[in-house]
Amino acid sequence: MTLRPGQPEPLGAVYDGKGVNFTLFSQHAERVELCLFDDHGVEHRFDLPGRTEDIWHGYFPALKPGQRYGYRVHGPWAPQKGHRFNPAKLLVDPCAREVVGDVPDDPRFQSGEVEPDPLDNAAIAPKSLVVAEDFDWEDDIAPRTPWGKTVIYEAHVRGLTLQHPDIPETLRGTYAALGHPVMVDYLSHLGITAIELLPIAHFASEPRLLRLGLSNYWGYNPFALWAVDPRYAAGQDGVTPLQEFQQAVKNLHAAGIEVLLDVVFNHTAELHEAGPTISMRGIDNASYYWLNEQGDYENWTGCGNTVNLNHPRVMEWTLEALRYWVRVCHVDGFRFDLATVMGRTPDYQRDAPLFEAIRACPLLSTCKLIAEPWDIGPHGYQVGNYPQPFAEWNDQFRDTARRYWLRGEMSNSDFVRRFAASSDLYQREARQPHATINLITAHDGFTLCDLVSFNNKHNEANGEDNRDGHGSNFSHNHGKEGLSVSFDVIERRRLSVHGLLTTLLLSQGTPMLLAGDERGNSQHGNNNAYCQDNALSWLDWQEGDNGLVDFTAALIHLRQRIPALTKDRWWQPGDDNVQWLNASGKPLQHEEWTQGAHRLQILLSGRWLITINATESVSDIALPDGEWRALPPFAGDDNPILLTVWHGPAHGVCVFQKQS
Repeated sequence: MTLRPGQPEPLGAVYDGKGVNFTLFSQHAERVELCLFDDHGVEHRFDLPGRTEDIWHGYFPALKPGQRYGYRVHGPWAPQKGHRFNPAKLLVDPCAREVVGDVPDDPRFQSGEVEPDPLDNAAIAPKSLVVAEDFDWEDDIAPRTPWGKTVIYEAHVRGLTLQHPDIPETLRGTYAALGHPVMVDYLSHLGITAIELLPIAHFASEPRLLRLGLSNYWGYNPFALWAVDPRYAAGQDGVTPLQEFQQAVKNLHAAGIEVLLDVVFNHTAELHEAGPTISMRGIDNASYYWLNEQGDYENWTGCGNTVNLNHPRVMEWTLEALRYWVRVCHVDGFRFDLATVMGRTPDYQRDAPLFEAIRACPLLSTCKLIAEPWDIGPHGYQVGNYPQPFAEWNDQFRDTARRYWLRGEMSNSDFVRRFAASSDLYQREARQPHATINLITAHDGFTLCDLVSFNNKHNEANGEDNRDGHGSNFSHNHGKEGLSVSFDVIERRRLSVHGLLTTLLLSQGTPMLLAGDERGNSQHGNNNAYCQDNALSWLDWQEGDNGLVDFTAALIHLRQRIPALTKDRWWQPGDDNVQWLNASGKPLQHEEWTQGAHRLQILLSGRWLITINATESVSDIALPDGEWRALPPFAGDDNPILLTVWHGPAHGVCVFQKQS
């Protein structure tokens, strides 16, 4: 076999129908070996013969998809300068389209401390795989749902379907199950327009978890950001993990449902200096990661390292990875984990090079882009401070809604501010209301059921003596901790859930629903179930609350009828989009905004009225002038009763429509 110089682009290992072109970025390497593995696992090494600036490259005629490969990179060992080259370690291509194998807790992954570790790890190291990009998309059309109509459903591929009795057992917990008609029909019934998947790029479990007999369930520990993780593939004959995921996207698109990916470009599974060497550390540690003057990692992520997205080549790698997911997998957008890292130069900048490059990209700038607007580094909390076209997770909406309904805290003014798309945070520089991703719960924290059932987190199963997870949850157990309670407590919890869901789904902005919340799913008080790949985290489809499913679906379908919510335009004083009324049906007075009881009415588009009694006592609320009929899910479709006064139960909510 003859390795030719090849070309410096495209990135990664690309099959052109006749052979494979390999490229690898390394600014500080002195030599790069391409390692090919035959069907017997025998390794064959070849020096990459071409180098264009910092891109090493070579072309192998006759190689085909399915070829396993890796790299050994030679260079200086100078940890104080950030260089940790060690050719004894087989490295995963950062641009690999597929990876086979995992990262066990084995000392052979250690690169060394004072001196490079001499143990070779090829026998146990994950291998990169050449793949074909020949999926037949036929007439697939991206739904391109307007932001004003978007309702997001955050879900885990495995946990969503693993226990679903109506999906074939061989498919449960996989990409194929995600695109199965049973699942697609369920999402359509709910009214979901976009499913946001927890990370599906190839990831590893931290050594600490492996020693505890646990594993990383959520997937926020990646090492191959271009590769679909095969652990969620059904393993059907002749179908690769990539193709299975592509088919799921295609099926969801056919139902008008967008697919958003949660992506982790802020850190990698190489963790701290003593963590496993898998890829970037051995390829060019000083370029890929933010380092301090001693050559150690800046840990602005809490995971041991921080990827330097301000480096031009690392930024290019990130952009090309995102484009790959859009171009090859037809995904519709991304949620960026710890997104403040994206704007670090190293200080956070709204006009950081990566942000500007995304804005200038014809492909990426048209996607739905969502930031988790914080990291743990200096000035890491940046809620409201991202540029267009980014939307942002809004933790202030989450906490205000919880405190208002569950704690009797916050003022009506605080609540209304969040209900009106947090204009104090987002109404600037041409950003629209959709920029706030409103959420009550997410994968990180209590489920909605647990939010109203537990005052305290119960994370003992995580092996950290309950020290992990958020301590400030603003939850309320309604009188007794846990799920085994009296009917009276169940009823009060039900009312709180209805109030929170109504606030989420009928507020201005983009609502995000956590998968299972509409079914009353519980994690038994664990608010950090990142390492619980078991029934604690998997959705229980046998015991779900079907009444709550119907309640949630009715709210979502109601939302789509209200122009004040779907137009995605800021509400202005005096327009007919919104009026804020008191319990007498009159405009809220000054003292009612700041110190009044939690009773108010919100009139949207002149026809839809939300009545709220978030107090501890029953209260009569006089509706505005006109004839009002309660709507589903608060009354039946054929409800004939017209009201002038709503007898609001404690912690009650209702929605009415004005009759013409």
